[in-house]
Amino acid sequence: MRKAMSDYLSSTDGFMWSLGFDPVLRSTIVTLTVLEQAADWSVIVDRFDRISRVVPRFRQRVTRSTPLRRPCWEFDPDFRLDHHLRKVTVPRPGTPAVLLDLARRAVMNEFDRNRPLWQATYVDGLADGTAALVCSFDHALTDGIGAVQIATVLYDCDDRTTPFGPLDVPVPCSAPSTARVMSAVRHPLGTAAAGVSAALSIYRAARPIRGPRSSIMRSRTPDRHVDTLEVSRPRLQRAGSVTGGSLNDAFIAAVAGGLRRYHERHDVSVGELTMSMPISIRTRLDPAAGNRATLMRVAVPAGTTDPRQRIAEIHQRTTSARGGKSLGYTDLIAAGLNTLPRCYIGSELRHVDFVASDVPGFPLPLRLGGVPVRMQYAFSPTLGASANATLLSYIDTCAIGINVDTGAIPDHRVFHDCLAEGFEETMALAT
Repeated sequence: MRKAMSDYLSSTDGFMWSLGFDPVLRSTIVTLTVLEQAADWSVIVDRFDRISRVVPRFRQRVTRSTPLRRPCWEFDPDFRLDHHLRKVTVPRPGTPAVLLDLARRAVMNEFDRNRPLWQATYVDGLADGTAALVCSFDHALTDGIGAVQIATVLYDCDDRTTPFGPLDVPVPCSAPSTARVMSAVRHPLGTAAAGVSAALSIYRAARPIRGPRSSIMRSRTPDRHVDTLEVSRPRLQRAGSVTGGSLNDAFIAAVAGGLRRYHERHDVSVGELTMSMPISIRTRLDPAAGNRATLMRVAVPAGTTDPRQRIAEIHQRTTSARGGKSLGYTDLIAAGLNTLPRCYIGSELRHVDFVASDVPGFPLPLRLGGVPVRMQYAFSPTLGASANATLLSYIDTCAIGINVDTGAIPDHRVFHDCLAEGFEETMALAT
């Protein structure tokens, strides 16, 4: 029986899925949700069962019959919830550090590729009485904004008797010809149908780059360290607005300021650094599952000491990236990249200095089985870069998940302090 077009992985999903074979590039997203107290385990089991029913991807695995065929989603005939969901009671003393260790291990672990690409661990027994959920999923399953949409099934709503509708509405995806893809990527000026400006935009998005630009954050390994940082969302947003930018501009400027300080701690100067910035292309018609974000590379003025000037320059560059015509050809570019050797793709991704991602979270307090949610963090993959800083907002807090390659940044405590100073310097503009 011929598969429906929607059963095949999109080119962007296929690209993210293929990165998982390289532990340095692994595209696992991990979320850490801290609860005020222990929740009812049966409620958690019920909620994840609901998720797996309204989002079919949570019951599907990726298969590939031949190397030349596109990977397909198919339902796992042996799917069991307990293969993916577990409960852990931590031994004494049960410090909160155990949560970061679980998140770090989840970032580095490889999924069983014979099963759906997700895991969740409920943790209780912490000394302060809190509990937590550590969830991990492959970037091919969904992106940050899609994960927030899926999480609406996890948390309490006013009427639990209301049946959930399917979040995963199948959207047909076409398979662009390889010749057309490679023509757009390798010979953009000859892509007459897209126009000269679109072809140039595609070239800028997919062209090879030199790097990394940092003189110290150059090594790449599979080992990771994760940490968190919390800052005031109103203050960070104000810092961006008073300089003509946005909260995202201020966030990137703060990370860049922290990177400058980190280089200064090592007695080296830094100019511009190459940043990968996920840009959402998700629409209201897109299903919650699937990767609907594209990575744009932006040169960030990390060496600029004046935070006002740094935000202004970042605003100009990120605005230009968001307006690039290549965004409309994301799947086309990914299809072209999928035809290239993995060693070439891996080499290019390792040329990026850092990744910064801003994910809008929940603006109102959440509950899980009646238990209030204290905070949420997201640890996004480094994808070959030295570090990834992901901002996930919750009410009035910007919860920042820091994921670093310890080969590039072995003194991660110093790195964390430098990032904190970068945010303090930037948010001082709001005073």
